[in-house]
Amino acid sequence: MEARIAVIFTSLRTGGDGGYAAMSDELERLVKDQPGFVGLESARGADGTGITVSYWSSMEAIAAWKALPIHREAQGRGRAEWYRNYKVRICRIEREYGFAEGD
Repeated sequence: MEARIAVIFTSLRTGGDGGYAAMSDELERLVKDQPGFVGLESARGADGTGITVSYWSSMEAIAAWKALPIHREAQGRGRAEWYRNYKVRICRIEREYGFAEGD
């Protein structure tokens, strides 16, 4: 397995959309072309609690993504409008294994 780093973003949404869905869709579209991006997994519960895990090849790739103007705009709007709280955790993946039905 190549070295990978996970950025784990957990959050609790405020009520209403206020442009959140459009920004989320745009960021998801753009991140796929970002150098060093490896993958993305995301889920949100009915209570507004969400978790998004993005996978990256390096800390430099993460920093470049975070510095993009559209991502900086989303961060500001997140604090001002979309989230009651959030937390970001950055972790190096040491081991990975899994199961897929039918394999």
